[in-house]
Formats: sequence, structure tokens, C-alpha cells
Amino acid sequence: MSAQGPPAQATRHRFVVTGVVQGVGFRPFVHRIATELGLAGVVGNDSATVFIDIEGPAAAIAEFGQRLRLDAPPLAVIDDVSSRLVHSDNRWDNGFHIIASRSSSSAPTAIPPDVAVCDQCLAEMFDPADRRHHHPFITCTNCGPRFTIIQELPYDRPATTMAGFPMCGRCAQEYQDPADRRFHAQPIACPDCGPTLWFTGPGGRVEGVDAALAAARRQLAAGRVVAIKGIGGYHLACRPADDAAVTALRQRKARGGKPFAILVRDLDVARRYAHIDPAEERVLANSARPIVLLRRRDTAPTAAGVAPGSPLIGLMLPYSPIHHLLLVPLPDPGHDNLDAIVLTSANRSDEPICSTAEDAADRLPALADAVLDHNRPIHVPCDDSVVRVVDGHELPIRRSRGYAPLPIDLGRDGPPVLAVGGELKNTFCLTDGRRAFCSAHIGDMGSVATLKAFTRSVRQLSEIRREPARIAGDLHPRYVTRNWAEHNAAGRPLDLVQHHHAHVVSLLAEHGMLGEPIIGVAFDGTGYGCDDTVWGGEILRLDQDSHLFTRAGHLAAVPLAGGDAAVRNPWRMALAHLWQARVPWRSGMAPVDAASGAELRLLRTQFATGRGCVSTSSMGRLFDAVASLLGVRQQIDYEGQAAIELEVLAASVCADIAVPGPIPLRLDVRPDGVLDPAPLIAALASAAYDGADAAALASGFHHAVAVAVTDVVHQVAGTTRTVGLTGGVFQNVLLLRSCRQLLQQAGFRVLIHRRVPPNDGGLALGQAAVSVLTALAEPAPDTAHHRLGERTPRCV
Repeated sequence: MSAQGPPAQATRHRFVVTGVVQGVGFRPFVHRIATELGLAGVVGNDSATVFIDIEGPAAAIAEFGQRLRLDAPPLAVIDDVSSRLVHSDNRWDNGFHIIASRSSSSAPTAIPPDVAVCDQCLAEMFDPADRRHHHPFITCTNCGPRFTIIQELPYDRPATTMAGFPMCGRCAQEYQDPADRRFHAQPIACPDCGPTLWFTGPGGRVEGVDAALAAARRQLAAGRVVAIKGIGGYHLACRPADDAAVTALRQRKARGGKPFAILVRDLDVARRYAHIDPAEERVLANSARPIVLLRRRDTAPTAAGVAPGSPLIGLMLPYSPIHHLLLVPLPDPGHDNLDAIVLTSANRSDEPICSTAEDAADRLPALADAVLDHNRPIHVPCDDSVVRVVDGHELPIRRSRGYAPLPIDLGRDGPPVLAVGGELKNTFCLTDGRRAFCSAHIGDMGSVATLKAFTRSVRQLSEIRREPARIAGDLHPRYVTRNWAEHNAAGRPLDLVQHHHAHVVSLLAEHGMLGEPIIGVAFDGTGYGCDDTVWGGEILRLDQDSHLFTRAGHLAAVPLAGGDAAVRNPWRMALAHLWQARVPWRSGMAPVDAASGAELRLLRTQFATGRGCVSTSSMGRLFDAVASLLGVRQQIDYEGQAAIELEVLAASVCADIAVPGPIPLRLDVRPDGVLDPAPLIAALASAAYDGADAAALASGFHHAVAVAVTDVVHQVAGTTRTVGLTGGVFQNVLLLRSCRQLLQQAGFRVLIHRRVPPNDGGLALGQAAVSVLTALAEPAPDTAHHRLGERTPRCV
């Protein structure tokens, strides 16, 4: 018999883990692997980290350190794991334990986003023998609401909106059992102790989960609009094939022609509505469950009003237990089965999503015929996210539920900054050290209700993160957000960041490249320029200092007459471009025929005298003008509609516009970096007037823009070999792909958005990063000048 060696000497280590490590089951995970390895000690949360004091043989502790990273819970995002040897004469001799959370003076930890209910919870919810059968609030450490219910950190049940639902004995036992999937799952509940679901409709209030769901299905089947309380707010739902219900929903929301999204039971149902490739399947089914814009099938069973005039359709899979219960197939023929519903936020256009009981009582009666409701409070409202999939990767259109407020690493430490974003598709951003936390989607800042929602959301996130020491906003003097920033600066430095500069820096920040040289191509509809005109077709050069930029090129300016009227009426922009190109206005031209005689006379006078006009270099407005010239659209119901329909028309004849179309078109690139659209406008007007195919012209226009982008970048780049494509125009996938392809063929590295939207929903990240970089570059900030609105990130 061989002799056994002496036991391995125990050592003690302190591990500190930072990142998204609270609300994701990290402490139970640590407990499990420590127990498996026979290690003793404790794990706990403070407001900034997960800390672990652990003791045992050195080899076991080394394996523990490896598994912390390699086997982390699926919802965890680890930024850093530090470890140090601790000398102590005391020994942990009673196993491994989770201890109570404690406060910390360090920057708070990241808050996890809300995620879809997991497969294990779904299996239990549909198991008649399980005690959580048909429980509409089922959750565990791997799934469910987080961001929308957390009130403060560290993340424990008393700090969430579940604090008002004391755990029953069986839930408490699961919560305390290290072997249970719900070990320390803060939102844990069951039918005995959790929130309740009910239905209120024409027949009064219906209690009980199954009865409430059945009542909601009956109302939907009868053509009613039903409000449904979700994770981040109320939605409005109706049957997607019901013309009358879709029309009523559109009228109540004052939605215009903007498409609705559809919630579908599963991927099989989704395939009836859209063509879906494997990458799109993965995005549809990931834990964020965004709305994915997909190619609609001609046979899709939808009313015409769901997505009028669009070849795309927005689909999402169920992410809350209520969705699954509402859409589950029922064997009883007496029940109304649903496999898909239109699902859109409960609000009128340009208003914030309805999220509280008081708000529901005030606003829902005008929007919905009935309500499927529950009593779990929503602390932070959160709309659904929207994405497209481009070449296998996500292109965010709206970053909200499932993604917000996951942080973006700025790559350098700096003062805490609040960036207030822009006027459309607003989000704000708070920085905390080197991390930038972008808010959920707020909306367009066009109403008092949205401003109140913005203020409330800033307060809620600021209470969890550190109080900002610096404020950043847009240069535009009439933006509501800039006005808010000026009134709330309270002596703190205020950095006003040029709109397109913020777009480019946003792209650098999400790629971890702050401070690296880049040529930024920033195309959108409107941005206030350093010369007090409207910019929007910008080629910016950023060198080693990302808080400074040079306007290296731009689209040639044309007169913008009537402000918002020109945005709502693309024919106005077409006439402006025709005037600038010295092309006579003739009857038979689509934009000329769209205007009245009086309107034509007024515009001639304005363009000739300059009265009531401001110059604009907007690429978005050029797309509007071309859409009008080709007869695509003369008036819009929602932002970007004309450009979207122009892209659709171009894609109908050619999915690859990186090669010339049958009708040659070009934008001139002048030696000073100015892109002159006059030759293109003249050629388009002539060809359209002569009856050339509009789709071929649309395709040729897209190709001409991509070629001009490549040419101007070549001209201004110098030694810089990185190009960024940003701004709302680059939601146009046809243009995005073609610009990227041509630039890559020319030897450039091309950055596009993957984590924040190219539109103004990504603006706040860029503002925040510029403000941080400005602070780091300043020897001593002159707060008086900042408060007076000095343009800190100067235009060079």
C-alpha cells in the first residue's frame, strides 16, 4: 500500500469581478463552482463589484479563477477579474457562503438588461404538474426582467419593484437552496406570492390567469384593440390580418404610414410572414428578442395597413411569459387561437410609452378597447429594440429593451458625464469612469410628455450611477435637449458638440477606437453646423484628438425653404435642387405637378431672394429630392419615408449597386472636397421627364452616391486608412453595403455601427465621449465659458 502525501497547504485569495455581474446569477454560480472544487469562503455584492474571499489548495484556486471567466452565466459580461493573495491566520472552516450585500464608494456595477424567458422556465410554465403552471411572471437567475425593475444597487430584492411581494415559504426555500436554479433569483415568485394578472374589458374585470387570457383572446378575435402590460410598458395589440382593427389602431395612435411590428408565436409562424436567413434566425431568437426587420413574403397574412408600401416587415418572438401564454396553441376548439398579433407601444405618435397604472388610467381609454393588466410595477420604461441584419451582423435601428443599459467601454477613464442626445429618436448617455451607459429609447422630443419622460429617466439612471460632473449636448440653439442641459447644468461645464462630429465619435467609441484617426462620412437629414446652416452630408477628418475635427468635405448646399415644411414635402427639396442645378421647372415633372401655382411662385421668390431660406448640405434631403423627382413620394407621414421607399425601388432591380446601372449618373467631386449633385439632378430630371424606368434611375442614384463617397474619401484621406459610415442615411442597407464594398476595394478599413444606431439614437454616446476627451485635454476647465455655451469641440 502506497503512503498518502500530506494534504495540500491552503491559501486564501481575494477575487474582485467587475462588469455585468449582478442580476445574472453570478453569486450562485460562484457558490456552485467553489463547492464543486471543495473551496471555502464567501461571495457577496457591493454596489460596484462581486467580491470573493476564497480558501483552499493553490491548484483548486487556480482552476476556480479560470472557471470564473470560462463558465460564467450566460447573461454575465465580465470586464475584469482581479486576484491577490491574502495573508490571514484565520481559516474558513464551514464551507462556502453567499453573504449580504454591502455599500461601496466605487462606481456602481453595470445593470443587466431585461432578457427573454428561458427554455427551462417555459417548460415549467407549460407543465400541468409544476407549481408554476401558467404563472405569467415565471423567472429564474438566467432570465426575466432586470433593468426595468431595479431601483438601486447592489441588486437585491428590496431594491427592486418585487419588494412589495414577500416570498412564500416554498419560494424562500428555493431562493436559499444552492442547488436550485432560483438560488438568489431576486424576482422569484409563484402564483401564491407573486404579482397577479387580470383583464378589464366591455364586460368588466376578469380575474384569474386563464380566464383573463381567454377574455383577451376573445376581444382580439372580435376585432378589438387590446392593451397588454409587458416588461417595460404597455403595448397595443390587434389581429394582423384584420383590416378594420389595424386601421383603428393606426388612427388612434395617429401613426400615419409608419409600419407596425408583429409578435409571432415561433420561427415556423415567422416564416409565413418573411424570408429569414440563418443569421436573422439567430437574432430573432437571441435573449434580447428585438424586432427584426425582414423581407416580407408576398403571401404574408397581413392587412394592407400593417406595413403599407414596404417590402420589409418587423417581426419579434415572444419574450415575456404573458406573450407565450397568449399565443400558445389551444386544443379546445371553443377557444380562440392566436399565433400572431400586431404589437406596438401604447402611446400616440411622438409621446412616451405608457408604463404606470396612473398613466394607463389616463391614456389607455382613448387607445384600447380592453386591457390585459398586472400589478408588477415598472420602474424604468423600456420600448422594444429594432434591428436589421446586414451580412450576418446586427445593425441597430433602436437600442432599447434587451440591450440598454449595457455599457460601452470608452477605453479611458474620465469624469462622469451626462450627454443629453438629440431631438429625434432621443437617448441620453451617462459615463462612469471608462464606461458609457446609453439609456433606453426615449423618443422624439416634441411634446411636454416626452420631456417629462426624459427628465424622469435621467433622474432614475443618475440615482443608480454617479452624479454627472459635466453635461454635453448638441450645438443646435433651439433643441429642447440643449435647453434642458443649459437649465440643469447648475455650474457644471457644458460641452456643446457638433451633431455630425458626435455621430463619428459614437462610431469610434463603440469600436473602442477613440483617439485613432478616421475619415467620418456622416449623412443624415438635419444637423446644426458650425456656420449656423443645416449640415447633413459631411466628410469629417478626425486625427489623434477625437474631440476636434476638420470639415474636409460636404455635399454642396441648396436653399431649404420652409423648414419642417420642406422635410414633410419632398417636392420642395426637389424644386430646390432643380433651382440650384439651373434646371427649368416644367409641367410634367413630378415635383412641379405636386405643387400649386401659388406655391411655385412663392418658392421661386424665396429661392431668388433668399428670404425664408437657410442653406442645407443634407444628404437626407437629397434622397427626398430624388424620391420626388422619380415620382416615389411627394409627402411623408413619418421621418425618412421617402428615402426608405426610394431604397425599396432601387433594390427591386439591383441588390448590388456597387456596379454601375444601365443609366450612368454621377455626383461631381470638386478639388475642395465638395460633392456637387447638380449634374446628377439634371440627368435624373431629364431621364425621368423622358419616361426612363424609375427603378433603374433609383439604382443609378444609389450607385452615384457610393462612387462619390469613395472618390471624396480618396481625395481627403491622406495617410488615414480608416473610414466610418454613420448617420441616419446609413440605415439604407443598399447604400451602406455599396459604400463599404467600394471603400474596401480601395484599400480602406470601414467601420459601421454594430452596438448603437447610426441615427440620432446613437448621438448621446458620441457627445459623452467628446465631453470626456475634452475634459482630459483641458488643464483646468473654465466653467464660466462652458456655461455660456462655448463650442468646446471646435470646428477646425
